[in-house]
Amino acid sequence: MRRSPTQAQRRATRHAVRLECQVVRERDFQLIADRIVNLSTTGLMVSPADPALTGERLIVSFRIPHSGHWVDAEATVARVVHGRRPGEHTRGLALELEPVEEIPQMLLGRALRRCPPSPPGHRPGRRGVVALSELLG
Repeated sequence: MRRSPTQAQRRATRHAVRLECQVVRERDFQLIADRIVNLSTTGLMVSPADPALTGERLIVSFRIPHSGHWVDAEATVARVVHGRRPGEHTRGLALELEPVEEIPQMLLGRALRRCPPSPPGHRPGRRGVVALSELLG
């Protein structure tokens, strides 16, 4: 019998945002990204990005959407996007945030409810969208 996931096991909903940020490497404080593409309470996707390694530790700073509050957090590179898959157009980094302080976490969650969810990305093995020309022709 299949069990439904608990709240802690569910992935946080990603929200489409366009925010400026600063993402720097922890080891040399070099700026490697400056724009958030999507954001959740537990992670974010940044682009464009300089090369980074999966598992590398970073420091992230961004303003909470629709707010004057800032979040300063540590993050880990969870995925490196090289821009080679369908639907990927540029290099980016998927970052997993370390636990954020309680007040900024609450403000971020409240602000993200006002932002639209990110559309699901293309995944290999999923049915592709049939081109209109194939249907007509």
